[in-house]
Amino acid sequence: MTSDTITAAASGTWTLGDLVVNRIGFGAMRLTQHGEALVPDAVPLDRGQALRVLRRAVELGVNHIDTAAFYFSPLRSANELINRALSPYSDDLVIVTKVGPGRDPAGNWLPHATSEQLRGQVEENLRQLGRDHLDVVNLRIVGTDSIAERFGALAELRDAGLIRHLGLSNILPHHLAEAQAIAPVVCVQNMYGIGASPEQEELLRICGEQGVAFVPFYSIAGTGRTAGATTDDSSTLRAIARARGVSAAQIRLAWTLHQGPHVLAIPGTGNPDHLAQNVAAGALRLSEAEVTALGSLSG
Repeated sequence: MTSDTITAAASGTWTLGDLVVNRIGFGAMRLTQHGEALVPDAVPLDRGQALRVLRRAVELGVNHIDTAAFYFSPLRSANELINRALSPYSDDLVIVTKVGPGRDPAGNWLPHATSEQLRGQVEENLRQLGRDHLDVVNLRIVGTDSIAERFGALAELRDAGLIRHLGLSNILPHHLAEAQAIAPVVCVQNMYGIGASPEQEELLRICGEQGVAFVPFYSIAGTGRTAGATTDDSSTLRAIARARGVSAAQIRLAWTLHQGPHVLAIPGTGNPDHLAQNVAAGALRLSEAEVTALGSLSG
């Protein structure tokens, strides 16, 4: 099979609350611009290409799309692109968004939202996506402070029917425990990939024990973060990729998915060829020796 014929179903499935998703999803951050993501002076990505990538993702079986209202650049909004490309939405499509951070119209970052401001962010996502409720909303945080008040505000919006399920992003283990005491958490989004820190490994393990989806970001980019993947892959990783006839990015994705059935992936791209390769990575089955060798790498 070629990468163009492999669908996201090959990655297996997981359930977010009561929503079944394929374990390979799609991250919308890179749809809005070229180069480094989420910077004020970015060059917008071609609108037509962005719409084609979204539609192709769904054709390839992707039914889990990660987005946010703060994913925008001059002339482009990820949420608006998703709305334009995919609405009316199919019943099995799960759109996950996040709140907490904000950006002004010029693209500059604002202080994270207070509990009182979160409702406005939720309503902004609803409006941009053209939805009457949001499937999953992740509270993204910075720091180690208590999240009880902010997560409680989102729990109230869930009770009001604006949100179906709740998740967390960029957290520490104590945040998960704090949130679970308020309302169920269906997913945790944290940075994770080859070379992950012991703290990240611990959170992955805790999520697995609790049946919470662990959804890594930067699993391909690694230390490149928003700038994208680096070219300094180790000789071990390159050798495994060559032997498999795939890219290093595909090996990174496959290794991440091998870390547990509760691990999902949301690689993002504005390139149709890279999209197909990312989806095809869900069909790769690494050997135990390969998983161990890759797990010993530093990143």
